[in-house]
Amino acid sequence: MAKNNKILVPEAREGLNKLKADVMKKQGYRVPKDNPDNVKFEIADELGIPLSKGNNGQITAENAGKIGGSIGGSMVKEMVRMAQQQMLNNQSKE
Repeated sequence: MAKNNKILVPEAREGLNKLKADVMKKQGYRVPKDNPDNVKFEIADELGIPLSKGNNGQITAENAGKIGGSIGGSMVKEMVRMAQQQMLNNQSKE
């Protein structure tokens, strides 16, 4: 999979990687600290989708979505949970 995702704030990369690692570890995946993107290979293997380092042009959009959706969807759910908790904390301070 080509890494075409560009984050709007490059300084946030470290925080996003930490979030990804934390979320995926909670789901029972082994996430290397030095490269949390490698969790996609474990997910692909679990789903029976052939994924290798480098060009994966043979993978269908559906399969790519299954791999990335597992990761991204989990991250979004966690960010929503964190935002809701922060709103609750802010309300209790008022």
